[in-house]
Amino acid sequence: MRCPFCGHEDSQVKDSRPTEDAGAIRRRRQCEGCAARFTTFERIQLRELYVLKSEDKREPFDREKLLRSVSIAARKRPIDPVRLEKLVSGIQRQLETQGENEVPSKRIGEMVMEGLKGLDSVAYIRFASVYKDFREARDFEEFAGNVTEVGKG
Repeated sequence: MRCPFCGHEDSQVKDSRPTEDAGAIRRRRQCEGCAARFTTFERIQLRELYVLKSEDKREPFDREKLLRSVSIAARKRPIDPVRLEKLVSGIQRQLETQGENEVPSKRIGEMVMEGLKGLDSVAYIRFASVYKDFREARDFEEFAGNVTEVGKG
């Protein structure tokens, strides 16, 4: 593993343990070049996934990018970060087990919307505002008017 500080190619694993959701292994490493310590995460990947974007663009699936967008929607909301990790892991697992190597970005967006809808109505609306490309305040009004509070039916 390349050191993020000095670029040295070799590092030694000092400690390994599963993450809270058991979806990855957290490894504490020490660079053999500069002795700096850093953390890496190892996850299971069942297949190589590609996202089909608009205009026939194709890019590799990026779990961290998906987690970032979900985290932005949930910023300053009372949602445990572990629940966001589980949401993203669940979406990734579903995509990997569907048997397709190429997934339309629209399908991923719908899966995120469905997951956020059950977690937090504000995060759901925030994500929808970007995903559905709201242009005016009335777009928010119309969409939010159809959203019920989580847990209130």
